[in-house]
Amino acid sequence: MDTIKKIFLWTYERNTWQWDTLCALILVFIFLTPKSWFSASERPGGSGHQSPVPATVLVGAEVVENENDKSLLRGRIRALSGKADAEVGEIRKVVDKEGRTVGYQVDIR
Repeated sequence: MDTIKKIFLWTYERNTWQWDTLCALILVFIFLTPKSWFSASERPGGSGHQSPVPATVLVGAEVVENENDKSLLRGRIRALSGKADAEVGEIRKVVDKEGRTVGYQVDIR
């Protein structure tokens, strides 16, 4: 019982063989643990989000002249994203320091 208490509370000094053994076990764990134990942070393919996740795309002002032309913007977004069913959400104008329109941030779903 005393040994288990010492292990959990770790009452050993740094210059003992117990300390050296613990350090060796930590190093073995670090270097011999398979990467696959830590790399699979996402769920496997079948489970997805309940609702589509929006993404934001930055479209240059030279590509779309008028931010209110949703059909042209939808066509450009579908071409850029490679998604034939991409839907255009909110459109935000991006301006530089002089107030000139540099592009548009477009939310797509």
